[in-house]
Amino acid sequence: MTPEDALLRPDRLYGAEEIRARDCPMPAAAGVYAWYFTSPPPGVPLDGCHEWHGAVLLYVGISPKAPPTNGRAPSRQTIRSRVRYHYRGNAEGSTLRLTLGCLLADELGIGLRRVGSGKRMTFGHEGEARLTDWMARHAYVVWAAVASPWTLEAELIRSLVLPLNLDQNRHSRFHQRLSEIRTGQRTLARSLPVEGG
Repeated sequence: MTPEDALLRPDRLYGAEEIRARDCPMPAAAGVYAWYFTSPPPGVPLDGCHEWHGAVLLYVGISPKAPPTNGRAPSRQTIRSRVRYHYRGNAEGSTLRLTLGCLLADELGIGLRRVGSGKRMTFGHEGEARLTDWMARHAYVVWAAVASPWTLEAELIRSLVLPLNLDQNRHSRFHQRLSEIRTGQRTLARSLPVEGG
């Protein structure tokens, strides 16, 4: 199976419980991952999006990023560690969680807030928990282990309709609206008091 087939025509989709389990089937390797949703966030245009197994593909990501050109050591992160973080981390460390939380703010009753020292922004302890629960019910993932994932990611963003991707995706008709929604949440968070971690 080619990496593209693994991402676009997988035998099955994997949920949060399987990815967070000790016997997680996702390898600790470099690669590309694709996020499918059985219930997309409100307002996301789905025209032209790829559908598979009753879910719609809205976002792709990679781990690690391309090696830095400034001589620093490359990231040692893997697709397994990255996807696990998306499923159970917070919006400060996951652009996918940030995007989903901003789109689901009204539905889940959550909002972006400054936390800790005030430099970090998350949806707060309760808000992140609600987002984690939503993702466990509606977000599924597949992957392809590849040596240079940034190359395949660029090809996928160029050739597919991926409304939740912002980077390299200015041609998306949802790019400006999504950017505005995220900016609005950040602006609101800066106007509110800092919350605890």
